[in-house]
Amino acid sequence: MKCARIFGAGSLRIQMVLKNNKTNKKATNKLERIMTKPTLLILAAGLGSRYGSLKQIDSIGPSGERIIDYSVYDAIKAGFGKIVYVIRESFEEEFKEIILDTLPKGIETDYVCQELNFVPNNIEYSKDREKPWGTGHALMVAASKINEPFAVINADDFYGTESFQKAAEYLTNEKKNKDEHALISFRLRKTLSEFGSVSRGICEIDAENYMTSIVEVKEIKIVNDGFVFKDDKSSWQNLTGDENVSMNMFAFKPTIFEKFEKQFRRFLIENNNDIKSEFYIPTAINSMIQNGEAQVKILESNAAWFGLTYAEDKPIARDKMKKLIDKNIYPEKLWENFKID
Repeated sequence: MKCARIFGAGSLRIQMVLKNNKTNKKATNKLERIMTKPTLLILAAGLGSRYGSLKQIDSIGPSGERIIDYSVYDAIKAGFGKIVYVIRESFEEEFKEIILDTLPKGIETDYVCQELNFVPNNIEYSKDREKPWGTGHALMVAASKINEPFAVINADDFYGTESFQKAAEYLTNEKKNKDEHALISFRLRKTLSEFGSVSRGICEIDAENYMTSIVEVKEIKIVNDGFVFKDDKSSWQNLTGDENVSMNMFAFKPTIFEKFEKQFRRFLIENNNDIKSEFYIPTAINSMIQNGEAQVKILESNAAWFGLTYAEDKPIARDKMKKLIDKNIYPEKLWENFKID
């Protein structure tokens, strides 16, 4: 399998597979079964600049399991039918060997590479740019691989069983409004690192639990058991810690791809000369909400989130995982005796 470079071709893969399998009833039935379940999209292309290594291959489990292994486990158990990864071509072979080849047989997987040349037709960008455009761009790269409702997550964040159950239930049952999506949110105080500041998308929510805005707030940290962030004027401001925040776990209908392409085109035109600008999922979603193009339901998760923002977070993540295993939430050997329902 080689990384795809198809732009705006969300239905192409399914059309090709159906054509190739039209005389193969077994393969067609398998495809139809997968399409009735939502897909999990894992954003694993980050270079790990702050952590110092390829974050998606660090182990936190007692048998070498990584955070994304637990995410795949939780997703399949919750009812997801396929896993799609966004990676970089520079570590494609390593990723297949270390991640894909270690998964149990029967888990449907696919991947695509996020590279600079994945841009809309007739759009130019600065040749001085060295990296792709962030999480919104990564989501768009997967359009050729996904034709069904899907959830998106970061590769280096642990979201917990409850979070995947909420996403799967929403994507399976909410089919009335193609422009309604959902965010699986967390309380701010549950998402911070002891070892440095973080950025979080802080949500405003209406009385019916729909997002009215989401704003990326930077340099959030814990100070004297309180929570502060630095505003645009470099002044420290207080937070309560109870704010609902985005950890990039969204539940989307496939109609979102067209809207992201529209947003990305505008973004590239407006930021053509900024070689470090990034196209974030929350920023695009906020724009859609303000323009009346989408609704986003807030589904709060009480699961214990943790991540690998800093190298010092790794032993803490391992300790938290051990406690979850001791509670029999996960087996000690994750894939031993694993069965797909």
